Amino acid sequence: MSRLGSLPLFSHSLLLFLLSLLFLLSSSSTASSGSGSRFRHLDDGYEKGSVLVAPLEARRHLADVTTGNTSLVLAAQRTRRRDPTDDFKRYTGGWNISNTHYWASVGFAAAPFFVIAVAWFVIFGLCLSFICLCYCCCRREPYGYSRTCYALSLIFLILFTISAIVGCIVLYTGQGKFHLSTSDTLNFVVNQADTTSESLRNVSDYLATAKQIGVDSNFLPPSLQSNIDAVEGKINSSAATLSSKTMKNSKNIQDGLDSMRFSLIVLAAIMLFLVFLGFLFSVLGLQCLVYFLVILGWILVTGTFILCGVFLLLHNVVADTCVAMDEWVQNPTAYTALDDIIPCVDNATAQETLLRTKDVTYQLANVVNMVITNVSNVNVPPVARPLYINQSGPSVPTLCNPYNADLTNRQCASGEVDFMNATQVWKNYTCQVSSTGICTTPGRLTPSFYNQMVNAVNVSYGLYHYGPFLVGLQDCSFVRQTFTSINNNHCADLRRYSQWIYIGLLLVSVAVMLSLIFWVIYARERRHRVYTKQFLAGNPEGRDKAR
Repeated sequence: MSRLGSLPLFSHSLLLFLLSLLFLLSSSSTASSGSGSRFRHLDDGYEKGSVLVAPLEARRHLADVTTGNTSLVLAAQRTRRRDPTDDFKRYTGGWNISNTHYWASVGFAAAPFFVIAVAWFVIFGLCLSFICLCYCCCRREPYGYSRTCYALSLIFLILFTISAIVGCIVLYTGQGKFHLSTSDTLNFVVNQADTTSESLRNVSDYLATAKQIGVDSNFLPPSLQSNIDAVEGKINSSAATLSSKTMKNSKNIQDGLDSMRFSLIVLAAIMLFLVFLGFLFSVLGLQCLVYFLVILGWILVTGTFILCGVFLLLHNVVADTCVAMDEWVQNPTAYTALDDIIPCVDNATAQETLLRTKDVTYQLANVVNMVITNVSNVNVPPVARPLYINQSGPSVPTLCNPYNADLTNRQCASGEVDFMNATQVWKNYTCQVSSTGICTTPGRLTPSFYNQMVNAVNVSYGLYHYGPFLVGLQDCSFVRQTFTSINNNHCADLRRYSQWIYIGLLLVSVAVMLSLIFWVIYARERRHRVYTKQFLAGNPEGRDKAR
């Protein structure tokens, strides 16, 4: 009976698990929306520099008008259930965990188990009360019994006992596999969130390093360094928030899943032990112990029926969520209920960070090319120190800048080197230097210039490398990829094993319920049989009549 108190924990654990999957994924795309943005928010949008950006709802409307997009009802066919809060009409709102009608329709689908639990508790309780009343007030000698009823009660008792054992096995196996599947899914989502947090920190580190990068005393413009300081703080704050919330929520979810698993194991063990003892006491004729187990089983069966309903509800929610994620991924431009939970649009900090990384990459490439063009590739006289380093030989190829001045993508021109091979190519243009820093061998780059240029290229490449990651945060492609992986690799097991659990609970509930009834019937028939034999053995006349 102590396990019945854990009933709210079951629903809370799994609902927390499902909602936290969405939270952890949405956090990775929106955690960077912290305070301190340089965007100036207006009542009808916000302003970035001199450009007025339309508000979220207006942008969605414009996108819908431009592309012809419409709202998409997720898992529409699967969620068409009766809604008791809407005159029992079919619910047509699709998957939407913020809609009370959705939860009402899902709960109503599991309502038969709750009704059975109440009916069983009331009816069997009245029957037990009636039996006790008759036993105390209308007691009579138990003479006579039916051999057919005695044999059938024993056969059915054995059959339902075996069924209860099978149900306990299904329940135990299902909870083990479901726990493993949910833990794997949780670990996958946590790893994705940790990867996002680590990538944000890497971007922040590259930006911080970029402020210190200089080639021949040429650094990034002060205005750009100030912008880096602003976005760097927000990135670090977002990464720290994402990490802390991920750790906290994953621990709470895992604790809930562990508690649920322990509760189901204890419940299966109690039911198995109860069935075994009930069968044993019935066969041995220990009537007082049988009635004690009947009362205990009466309460446990009620709780188990309620758990059937809870797990059927959660099984439906899991299946609905998996279908909704799959449809959301397949329709990236449609507006859905998931967009209210995972606001992929209007991710201001991700957009600002992407612009800053492009700007820094562009400026660093310009700094390197400026030194190559104005110093390394220019033959200056010895009196033009410090520009003179005795540079000689073929000209150093310039670095391919991946962006234009307006930060749009740019194709490399002929003769330029890209981030991948720049350091290797430039190494061929280095010279050996004297103690005064003058080249003593042919070449146009001193080791000091070369090292500074390599540092600039490494930082530029690092920021350029994380460009797609930042785009993924902005357009939610990262979350879509994660949802696709969950749907392909985890959803099938979540649905299958949650179904195993409620089927196991249902089988245990029905088998133990019928076993309780036949415990009473068999105990009564056995008691009558024993008394009849004793009566006939002490009464020869009655024995002759019996023959």
